[in-house]
Amino acid sequence: MKQRKGLVRLISGGLVTLALVGVAVAAGQQGSKNDPLVTLSYLEDQAIPAILEQVDGKVADKQSELEKKLSGVVDGYVDEVEKALSGSSGSTSAGGVFQIVNLKAGQTVVGTAACEFLLRTGTAVCVSDTAPGLIDTTDGSALAGGKNLTTNHLYLATIDGRGVKASTDVTIMVRGGYTIK
Repeated sequence: MKQRKGLVRLISGGLVTLALVGVAVAAGQQGSKNDPLVTLSYLEDQAIPAILEQVDGKVADKQSELEKKLSGVVDGYVDEVEKALSGSSGSTSAGGVFQIVNLKAGQTVVGTAACEFLLRTGTAVCVSDTAPGLIDTTDGSALAGGKNLTTNHLYLATIDGRGVKASTDVTIMVRGGYTIK
């Protein structure tokens, strides 16, 4: 019986030792390379700021790229508008400003649609193939082709090709696209 007690003690001691070794092995694997232990302070102090820095860098790069593309598109539109304005066969009053045009007797100024004329000195007639020729915005009437303009009245060409022909030397103010013939 004594032998049996010794054998039971030996087996019991072996099982306890085996259990302690298992617990030690399990505890030793926490925080290893394969199963890292991460703390809140590590996340707040190192991991999150590093991630945010990477995100900010990528956002800044994308913003810079998009700004360059937008600038290119805007420059393209500006070039198109400038080309269209300079491509009109004549002059254009920039920024809605009247230009002073002096015509000799017999010369004609022909405007684009929405061009405005203001006769300052001399006598001139409306140039138009069809009605209405020019719209007299001062008194709200239509001026037919061949009819005299009134000094200091503002006239509007509603269709391309409408204009003013000088009967004498004239000074006329023009706003909009026009050509002198």
